[in-house]
Amino acid sequence: MVSQKVVVKNESGIHARPAGVLAKEAMKCTSDVVILTGDKTVQAKSILNLMAAAIKAGTEITVQCNGENEEEDLKKLVDLIESGLGEA
Repeated sequence: MVSQKVVVKNESGIHARPAGVLAKEAMKCTSDVVILTGDKTVQAKSILNLMAAAIKAGTEITVQCNGENEEEDLKKLVDLIESGLGEA
């Protein structure tokens, strides 16, 4: 298992559209992907779970990947979050 902390840069946080972008990319990952925020553990492949977590801009989250391509998957998702999720 690998993990990395990242700060959510999207001005609106991870609301509907950014959650959809993140979930879509996470679904392409072969590893299991979870996001830790506060005391919540969120399945990143679920848009509904991401939206329910109500992750705001500036929040530090931890992305965890566990599986065959965990390092590549982690890098891809962290890069996406750091890029502002396409500023969606």
